[in-house]
Amino acid sequence: MQKWYNLARSIENVRKELNIALVGKYTKLEDSYASVTKALQHSCIAAGCKLNLKYIEAVNLEKNTKFDDPVAYHKAWQDLCKSDGVIVPGGFGQRGLEGKIEACNWCRETQKPMLGICLGLQAAVIEFARNVLNLKGANTTEVDPNCEDKLVIDMPEHHPENLGGTMRLGKRRTYLEPSVVAQLYKKDVVEERHRHRYEVNPEYIEQLEAAGLRFVGKDETRTRMEVAIVEGHPYFVTVQFHPEYLSRPLSPSPLFLGLILASLGKLKHYLLKGCRLSPRNQSDVSSDDEENLSMSSLNISKNGETVTEINGIH
Repeated sequence: MQKWYNLARSIENVRKELNIALVGKYTKLEDSYASVTKALQHSCIAAGCKLNLKYIEAVNLEKNTKFDDPVAYHKAWQDLCKSDGVIVPGGFGQRGLEGKIEACNWCRETQKPMLGICLGLQAAVIEFARNVLNLKGANTTEVDPNCEDKLVIDMPEHHPENLGGTMRLGKRRTYLEPSVVAQLYKKDVVEERHRHRYEVNPEYIEQLEAAGLRFVGKDETRTRMEVAIVEGHPYFVTVQFHPEYLSRPLSPSPLFLGLILASLGKLKHYLLKGCRLSPRNQSDVSSDDEENLSMSSLNISKNGETVTEINGIH
């Protein structure tokens, strides 16, 4: 009970806001991302900041929208550019996929912290293949079964004619290689919940990794890609599973916490300390003052309207 009392006390006074952009397909119904939003809140509480969450409709980032609805297009890009960090959550189908790919490209090229989940991982892989490997025909067979380069494909156990019982569901083990992801989890085997029908095509793994997209998490067979990161990026982490489902107020998801700390400019310090948060949470302290932190209480709110290298982290 004391822990909950301390948590309640800790969310009253913080003023520092963190701008996070959520690039999704279903933003007109914000409850579609309730678990993601809660996971962001849990991590902001732990990191000592106030969450200012901006929902961006993925389709509004697409080039066609620039001509069809220039106001929505420029507003979406302004919101994205104002963000401190970006999350690209899951989804299904063609609508908005190109917008998610655009968001992944922007985050990768501008070094903006990003967490991609499920379709977010697939969008990041397609973006990397198109713009780094120069495979302009890269796509997912979910939206283009006849694409030139099938970067994302049906799982072998998935039968397209029967969508009703073919998803890879539930808590499953992921085996992690040394990376920022393993550091954040503090272990090399994790269990997270899954919900997907498609996976990264293993035929392209060697090319992708040679170009700098590392697959640092795999299933028990070591043939299904579960976690991908961009080498040398402050925080570009994408996962096939859904880490938001196991996040709790007193135990935030390690990957969400990594996104929040990277967005605050505090991830490197956190990793150097062995992934230990201070006893009392941080308040309005800039990343430049990390070494002389003064600790105080924190707050969080949702606003839906409104060079040392450590395992690839600079």
